[in-house]
Amino acid sequence: MAIILLDCQIGIIMNKEIQKVLRQVPIIPIRGSVVFPYTDTVLSFGRQKTVSAINAGFSQDRIVAIFGQIDLKNTDPDFDDLYNVGTICMVTQMMSTDGEVHAVVKGQARVRLDSLLAHEPHLIGYVYEIPTVKEETDEVMAMTNHLVEMFKKAVTIGKQTEIMTAMRIMSGQMEPYELVDQIGSLLDIKMEEKQKVLEEASLFKRLQMVIDLFAKEINILEIEKTISKKTEEKFEDQMRKAMLREKKKTIEKELGEEASEMDSDEIAEYKKKIKEAGMPEAVLVKTKKELKKLMAMNPNNPETGYIKNYLDWLVDMPWSKYSPNDISIARAERILKSEHYGIEKAKERILEYLAVMQLKKHQKTKKKNQVQPTILCFIGPPGVGKTSIGKSIAKALGRKFVRMSLGGIRDEAEIRGHRRTYVGALPGRIIQGIKNAGTGNPVFMLDEIDKIGADFRGDPSSALLEALDPEQNRDFSDHYLDVPYDLSQVIFIATGNLLDGIPDALRDRMEIIRFPGYTQNEKLHIAKKFLWNKQLKVNGLEEVGIKITDKGLDEIIEFYTREAGVRGLERNIASVLRKVAKLVAEKKKYPQVVGEKEVKKFLGPQRFSSAIAEKKDEVGMATGLAVTSAGGEILFVEVAIMPGKGSLILTGQLGDVMKESARAAFSWTKANWKTLGLAEKFGDKIDVHIHVPEGAVPKDGPSAGVAMATALVSALTKRPVKREVGMTGEITLR
Repeated sequence: MAIILLDCQIGIIMNKEIQKVLRQVPIIPIRGSVVFPYTDTVLSFGRQKTVSAINAGFSQDRIVAIFGQIDLKNTDPDFDDLYNVGTICMVTQMMSTDGEVHAVVKGQARVRLDSLLAHEPHLIGYVYEIPTVKEETDEVMAMTNHLVEMFKKAVTIGKQTEIMTAMRIMSGQMEPYELVDQIGSLLDIKMEEKQKVLEEASLFKRLQMVIDLFAKEINILEIEKTISKKTEEKFEDQMRKAMLREKKKTIEKELGEEASEMDSDEIAEYKKKIKEAGMPEAVLVKTKKELKKLMAMNPNNPETGYIKNYLDWLVDMPWSKYSPNDISIARAERILKSEHYGIEKAKERILEYLAVMQLKKHQKTKKKNQVQPTILCFIGPPGVGKTSIGKSIAKALGRKFVRMSLGGIRDEAEIRGHRRTYVGALPGRIIQGIKNAGTGNPVFMLDEIDKIGADFRGDPSSALLEALDPEQNRDFSDHYLDVPYDLSQVIFIATGNLLDGIPDALRDRMEIIRFPGYTQNEKLHIAKKFLWNKQLKVNGLEEVGIKITDKGLDEIIEFYTREAGVRGLERNIASVLRKVAKLVAEKKKYPQVVGEKEVKKFLGPQRFSSAIAEKKDEVGMATGLAVTSAGGEILFVEVAIMPGKGSLILTGQLGDVMKESARAAFSWTKANWKTLGLAEKFGDKIDVHIHVPEGAVPKDGPSAGVAMATALVSALTKRPVKREVGMTGEITLR
């Protein structure tokens, strides 16, 4: 074998059997497409290497070789990632826009990729031409003529193609090898099938392949045309019938022979539902009016869908369906005690509420509607059981439970619904909840009532005023239903974390029940009685029978959680049990009893540490008490006295109110100099620095005033403060 390089662009490989003329050209891989010889194709290039290759080819002799890419997801293909057969093309036009290059390429001949010479800055390789065998047999000519006739038929039934290309093909002046490639490029087939056509060297076989593929495409086009024609005929028939129906109505009206509408199955069903719904008189009148409008309306009128939807809501509302008012104080107390530990005051107030309801039920009065007791609002930190106690109330009363989260709602229509004039209008969430419950007296929980927002779409909290007022809610008006609905039998319970976010008018309609945070002892009982067993079931360890010690639970509560509720505690228990579940699944040794040691091993380093009192009483240091989201903490107030000019320095991320408390403490100390046994103008020659540790944590509020004053007096009189006495309270100048 001999290789001769001519001008670094063309090489000749010779042996006894074959002779190849190798040409060195830029190689361009393309995805999802095939370029055929004798065709003009518009291509877009975005990859860095393909852009570099097309630019290099255009700037030299405008010749590039284009090969299909086997794996479309590969962004940097190599020799094995390309089909062996491609097309050598001339780049006739180029244009760049937004980082992409668009080029018009004209296919010249089939080529086979021999090898790759370079990969950077783009692919460069050796290709050699696959010669075109010009077969001019009678069979080939007959197949060529047949292919032209097939193309004419395809264009007639809707095949889309360029006018100039179509005219050239139908002229019958193309050579067979040129015609088969032109039509092959126009076929609506997969890339793999096009590649097979390109790779076929024999003209006769290539003609057979294209004729078979084109026959399938023509068959699909004929089916599509038939479907389209039937659809058009059906639509025209419906329009014609609608027009004739309207003409008929007009003629009958003119003759005074207007026919009465026959009740369809749908209308009969609506009449049956209206009869069974037990609607109030005013609602019944409106419903019958809407049904009459539906009966007189053309079934093809788009308005019928809106009326049917409205009627469905009216007939499905529980106008006269109520759960039995089963109020048993003993049963309610038993359920509350079994499902909730602690929060005794909250449970006591709920039982009082139920007792009032029981008395109202047994009162012998002929009044149809009795005013319910005040609407309850549970306020407390997250995770203390506000929502779950609402479920327990529903269970104790034997009523359905509906929960509606108000967090982040900013649209008034979410509460009172949209007017029916809007497309896609629906009732508000209160009416939706009542309908889903299927009863007119569920326990309806309004969760996160303190997190309602307000914007240009209205104020949802104002929309709640009517629903939550026992004097008004028997005639609650939803914008969609547009008829009064009685909510007086619904037990509304609202929940929130803070009172500050609830508007005054809304707060005035509810009785506030505060849920305090749990103590460490209460958390221990809750974890033992509820959380541990629950997480055993959740994590598939119920049958394994793993237990946890009190010390293990105390470790989690004290050093891995800092919260008022028990959500974080439950998450940490779940984390421990998941670790055990992994050991069980892997058939490794696992602890039967989880103690303090196992908790530390499973949960890692302790995340929290409690502040502890100093080892001895200190001068200029007092122990204060602070309220936090996790209940409470102790904090220290430190005072340092130094020579100066009477300045007061405050540090520790103190808020404005806390700074004012410090100034008030300093003023009180200076005003009471004689009582404290200090010099008359002691404040003029010293600077006082008050610091509250944990400086990265913002602190505010007036209740640290007493601790500040005590620490200041201690520093001035040199008398230590009892470290075990925690102080809280506002200080005044008196």
